[in-house]
Amino acid sequence: MTSNSIESREKLTLLGDTSPEAISIRLRAAREAAGYAQQKDFAAEAGLSATTYNSQEKRGAPSITVMKILYRQHRIDFNFVLHGDFAQLPGDVQERLFEALSSSRP
Repeated sequence: MTSNSIESREKLTLLGDTSPEAISIRLRAAREAAGYAQQKDFAAEAGLSATTYNSQEKRGAPSITVMKILYRQHRIDFNFVLHGDFAQLPGDVQERLFEALSSSRP
């Protein structure tokens, strides 16, 4: 990431954008920040089929189960996934999310 300013991070996380597209971007970043390059591996952890999880990520519509796994096991809460709010997240989690977001966007 080239800049650490609050404004650049808010732009990177699409803060306040609750569109399915924005949620999809953040959900993918959350999965990657949690250490899962492959959707199927995260789906297995969540007890979901790969197809079900893929649909949730693609549509930007995570289930409660997915949100619980992200929070309880990876410290990524729904405020980030659904709204882009990162201020409440631990610093190490923020850095992994910013890295995932930066690498997935042009």
